Amino acid sequence: MQRLDLHRRPPQTPGFVPVVRAGEGLRHLSFGLLRLGAAERHRVGSDGEELALVLIEGRVRLHGHGLEGRELGPRPSVFEGRAGALYLPPGEQVELEAPEPCHLAVIGSPAARGKGAGAVVVTPQDVRVQHRGRPGFEREVHDIIDERVPAQRLLVGETFNGPGQWSSYPPHKHDEAIPDVEIPLEEVYYFRVEPPQGFGVQVVYSPARGVEACYRIVDGDVTLLPFGYHPVAAAPGYRVYYLWALAGEERALCFHDDPAHAWVHEMPVS
Repeated sequence: MQRLDLHRRPPQTPGFVPVVRAGEGLRHLSFGLLRLGAAERHRVGSDGEELALVLIEGRVRLHGHGLEGRELGPRPSVFEGRAGALYLPPGEQVELEAPEPCHLAVIGSPAARGKGAGAVVVTPQDVRVQHRGRPGFEREVHDIIDERVPAQRLLVGETFNGPGQWSSYPPHKHDEAIPDVEIPLEEVYYFRVEPPQGFGVQVVYSPARGVEACYRIVDGDVTLLPFGYHPVAAAPGYRVYYLWALAGEERALCFHDDPAHAWVHEMPVS
């Protein structure tokens, strides 16, 4: 059975912390975390990547490209209030100003300049909220960067597991090109846990590739999901949140449930 290191525990240090770069572990996704202190500034942008900046907590002002006066936040934490986000196409830069300490996820995917529209601000009111699953695997899903934002590759959102609940369940995958069944997409998860001393579990398995892995997830962890089924569980007593980002050659959500477990969709509700 093949085993891969798909788990990261990035340091919670000031400034920008790269966690994974496109081409190093994943082909289509890069991911990093940015922490700014009050009154600090930071410029973001890339000639070769489109970017999605998602506010994790705090508040940030945007400068440049017609964004003067726009802000993301305030957001006390991921468990208090919906996200704000900025989509930035390749070749554009903006300056971030933190009127108070803030924390953002910076997600990228290789993309060509000159395609699509310019920068797009996603407000908390723009976030689509869906309730999915059944008892035992109930969760709330927030769509942030979806088909309403003219990105080339990126799809971004958030999932909230209640205590003891599973998500990405029944286990599903999106690593093969099967018309009307499945579209290959890589994925990254960034986790927060409430209360923060708690934990969750990330399972990744692919019988076709001989991969089976299980990770204990704590507050601030990241998992890389290049292929395979990838369910998540929250330990009893703890809420688990994860920011998810998807990218591939085709920008569409089409995934396939593990046939051994798809029957749980039809379980009677007691």
